[in-house]
Amino acid sequence: MIRAKLLSGNSVVEGSEELVAQWRATADSRLWLDIESRVDDGVRKLLEEFGLDPLAINDASRDRHPPKIEEFDNNTFILFRGITSLDERLELQPQQLAIFVGDRFLITVHSGRSVSIGQLWSDAENKPAMLQDTGLLALNLIHYAAGRYLKAILEFEDKLGDLEDSLLTGDGENAMKDLVAYRSRLRVLRRIFSYHQRLAEHALNGAGKHLAGEGEQDNLHKRRDLFDRCERIYSLCSMYYEICGDLVEGHISLSSHRLNNTMKVLTIITAVFVPLGFLAGVYGMNFDNMPELHHPKGYFFILGTMATIASGMLLLFRKIRWL
Repeated sequence: MIRAKLLSGNSVVEGSEELVAQWRATADSRLWLDIESRVDDGVRKLLEEFGLDPLAINDASRDRHPPKIEEFDNNTFILFRGITSLDERLELQPQQLAIFVGDRFLITVHSGRSVSIGQLWSDAENKPAMLQDTGLLALNLIHYAAGRYLKAILEFEDKLGDLEDSLLTGDGENAMKDLVAYRSRLRVLRRIFSYHQRLAEHALNGAGKHLAGEGEQDNLHKRRDLFDRCERIYSLCSMYYEICGDLVEGHISLSSHRLNNTMKVLTIITAVFVPLGFLAGVYGMNFDNMPELHHPKGYFFILGTMATIASGMLLLFRKIRWL
């Protein structure tokens, strides 16, 4: 599906690709062309008519490509990793969003419905002036998409607290499984956000005329706000990734500590009963020439010896703080 919004004067006209000819004929008009489909031969030909770089069009047609920003003479190409869905378990279904920003046009290319584009498309109906500055419109689009990421990441903080409580209250096995899964998903998100952070940094410090505006400082506040948002998402994701790792390592350390205590008790019991078992084994042998076997108080003597050895070893273990 191809749809278009044309701003001519103070009026906005909605339609399809037939508005491109009308846009070319009106010097002061602005065009937002939204392409909700894969880049086939017909779409590629349409994009080439705007003078877009063929390699950038190839990148826009791929299902997976790292987010980036590139400056050309007549447009700025932005590749952003949007969201189809990101639930409370941080399971992400990404959507690649390609944005071409020119002096008088904005072209968005994506496969499937985009929530961010749908939101700004609706807002532009009530605020036609949004179409006047195509660079600012592109920044608002990325800013809104980054906000959806930020909302999901902030909501994860409560879930992380619940998992930490579960580790301390005894339900460690299920919490450990969740933490390992979350850590894997956060690793993927952190990699995406690192690209977004670099993209926003380039938009802030190295933006060309298409994003910076005619005065090169017109969109500075929005570019700085976008960078702050992307940087915050990346830092939160990195922090939560490290917290998940610390909780996993902490649980493993606690489990090892409990196991060590259990093994220490078993070792002490074994150490106490080994000499007692030795004595019982010696005097349990059936030899005639064992004088102690016929001693009238031999039984009590052996029991006393065993009690003395056991008590002495227990006192020794307490002295060296094994008990």
